Formats: sequence, structure tokens, C-alpha cells
Amino acid sequence: MISFVISLVALVLGYLLYGKFVERVFGPDDRPTPAVAKADGVDFIVLPSWKIFMIQFLNIAGTGPIFGAIMGAKFGPSAYLWIVLGCIFAGAVHDYLSGMLSVRLGGANQPEIIGRYLGKTTKQVMLIFSVFLLMMVGAVFVFSPAKILGDMWEPAVFTENVGKYIFWICIIFLYYIIATLLPIDKIIGKVYPLFAFSLLFMAAALLIMLLIKRPDIPELWEGLSTEPLTANNIFPYLFITIACGAISGFHATQSPLMARCMKKEKMGRPIFYGAMITEGIVALIWATVAMYFFYDNPTPGYEQIAGGAKAINDAPSVVNIICNDWLGVVGGILALLGVVAAPITSGDTAFRSARLIIADFVRLEQRTIRKRLYVCIPMFAAAVALLIWQMNDKEGFNMLWSWFGWSNQTLSVFMLWAITVFLVQQHKPFIITLVPALFMTTVCSTFLFVSPQALGLEQTIGYILGAVALVIALVWFFAWYRKIHNA
Repeated sequence: MISFVISLVALVLGYLLYGKFVERVFGPDDRPTPAVAKADGVDFIVLPSWKIFMIQFLNIAGTGPIFGAIMGAKFGPSAYLWIVLGCIFAGAVHDYLSGMLSVRLGGANQPEIIGRYLGKTTKQVMLIFSVFLLMMVGAVFVFSPAKILGDMWEPAVFTENVGKYIFWICIIFLYYIIATLLPIDKIIGKVYPLFAFSLLFMAAALLIMLLIKRPDIPELWEGLSTEPLTANNIFPYLFITIACGAISGFHATQSPLMARCMKKEKMGRPIFYGAMITEGIVALIWATVAMYFFYDNPTPGYEQIAGGAKAINDAPSVVNIICNDWLGVVGGILALLGVVAAPITSGDTAFRSARLIIADFVRLEQRTIRKRLYVCIPMFAAAVALLIWQMNDKEGFNMLWSWFGWSNQTLSVFMLWAITVFLVQQHKPFIITLVPALFMTTVCSTFLFVSPQALGLEQTIGYILGAVALVIALVWFFAWYRKIHNA
């Protein structure tokens, strides 16, 4: 538990110290924001700062800091290092600077930002890539909350497991359609504070239980001698598994939504950097809770998740069991509401982001609901097809989650490189994003080489090729850097 407490304190200090430094690097000022200059009553609306923080936090949270942390706990206490260092020096920096760039560029979406600094070809690739990722987010974040709700309460009209899941999938998907079409302040701006309270209550309640139980789990300095509960190597799998709790490219698709609602640029650090640090704290808590059941003496009745075998493949069931046992009936319901709300509130804004990205690309205004339907009908039809495939394939969810994790991190690579180019052009200390960009480039490249779901190369060969990708990235960057400085 010492490692956990140190990690918790480090995340808070990271926000107070490094977050302030990153803010100074960007330099927010008093220029009019898109919410003021482009107010349209639908997507560009001035909202209170506390509400924007709540929405941003729920937008980016999803199941990532919960399910990803549970599955990442199988690597042992080394997960702490990635959550803390990744969150402070990569994820929060990525979220803050991508959000602030969107503000500066008139509420520009992620492909537009990337295209501005990495070229039109990259913009087109990222547009397709981003929309596909958002569709995967929608599909993943329909099924996981539906499974939790279905296990909690099965409608009487259904007697088979698949029936109870379909019922909740339909309810959640209907909400997605409504939330995607209506102005952002009609549903999202009203229900998110309640959902945020539930999610934060869940994290706080589990934190208190951890401090009371003080589980005997391996400390970080014992990590090398701790037997991981997985055959996968820490590199690159840990950095793909724990995505949203450390760094996530998906966040850069969500930040423009809030960039279009901020009244002042100086609101950026608590909204973007602060929301990511908060998500890191949630991931840290869930990773520790999972390690309690993986490494400590499991409570009788938990044999089905002892050793982590079931937990690795069925994180929703673990969430259900832990919340009900640790927090009682009322606390368990509130906690589970937070766990259910997190993916739902990321799913609806994922579809909303996809609508705006597509609409910007085809230059279709979104003031009227008829124009919004032009984009939403084919988009939701594709999402339904992806969801049906996921449900019909026994390994559909696990496969989709793996590719979601890789796509998520790959998207962060491109955004980090775009931000690095921006910092170079503005003569600012670009090292703060160059190092994370190089690291994530190596992670994503190596995963693509060694993963059985991708090229599946022998580990040594995959590592060599990952190192080659790192060298290529370095050569490209310094060649470009030298070129612009000699121009």
C-alpha cells in the first residue's frame, strides 16, 4: 500500500507543479474563445467551468480507467509506474495541449489539428482513423455497461442471458441517438453532474475501503520478483492495456467538444489537465483493488476471480462483485451507477464527436436537426453492424478491446507529433511532447509487430523492428527540424 499512497500523492503534485509548467509553456491569454465568437446554441455554447470539467471527465473516462486498470493489474505493481508517469508527463500534457490548440483554432476537431501541423494527407488518414475509433468506442461502450446492468437486473420478459443484454443495449443505444442529435446543454449538460458524482463517489468509497483493509499487495520495489498474472511481456502490452488511465488518443477527439464551451482560455488547466489527473486517480484505485484480489488472500466466495484468470477476460463481472461486496447494497448501486455512467457518457460524446468530424469534412452545417440526421443515420447504421458482429463473435469484445487499445494509442502518437510541431514553430520547449511521442511511437509499432492479432512476429524480431521505428521517427524529426531552421 505504500506504493499506492506514493503514487496517489505524485498524481496530485503532478497537477500542481508540472501542470502549471505546461500551462506556462502554452501561455493562455484573454482572446475571445470559440464559445463566444462562434456561439450557435448547439455545439458552441458557454458553460460554467465546473460543468465543463464534469463533462470532460466523463467524456474521457469511459471504461478505460476501470476495465483497463483491472486488466493492467495482471502485470503487478509496475502498473503504478505507467499510470503515474504516463498520466503526468504524457496523458495530461496530451489532453491539455490538444484541448488548448482546439480553442486557439476556433474549436477545430482532432483531424483538423493534426492536418494543420502534419499535412493534408495525414489529415485525411486521421479523419478515417478517428471516425473508425469513435465507432469502436461507441460499440465497446454499449456492450460493457449493458452487461453490468444485465447482471444487476434482468427484465422479467427475458429469460436468457443474451435477452437481458439486448434489452439494455437497446435502451443505451436509444439514449446515444437522442444525446447525439440534441444541443449539448439539453441532455449532456444536465445529467452529467449526477453521473460524475456517482463515478467520483465510487472512486472515493473504494479508496476508503482500501485504506481500511490495507491489503497485502506487492510494492513497486518488489515488482521484479512478483509473478505477473499474464504470459504477455510488460512492453508493449501494459502500455496498450492501460490506455485511458495513462494516455489516450480518444481524449483528443473529446476535448474539442469542451473547447467549444469554454468562456476563457485560463479555464484549460483544471478542465483538460485536471480531468486527466482525476482519471489517473480512478485508474490507480481500480488497479489496486484488482491487485488485492489477484495477490492477497481472496475472500471466500471469490474463487472465480482468484488468480486473475476470470478477471482478465471479464472485467465487468469483477466490477459487479467488488462493488456489491465492499460497499453494500446502497453503496454498491451508487458505485455501479458510476461505473455504468462512465462508458455511457463516453459513448454518447464519441458519436457526437464523430458527427462533428464528418460534418466538418463534408462542410455540412449542424444548426438544423435535419442536417444532423444526414450524418447520424449512416453513422448509427455502421455502429449497429459493428455491435452485431461483436455480440455474435465469442471473442468479439476482447478482439475489439485490443484493437481499440492499439488504435487509441496510435491516435495519441499522431496528436503528440502534431503538438510537437506546433511547439517547435512557436519556439517553445518541445521536449515535453517529443519524448512521449517517441515512446508511444515505439510502443504502438512494437505491438503491431508482436501481437498475435496483428503481424504476430517473434518477440526478438518485433523488438528490433520497434527500435527501427524509433530511429526512423528520430531521423524524420531532426531532419525536419534542421530544414525549418535553415530555411
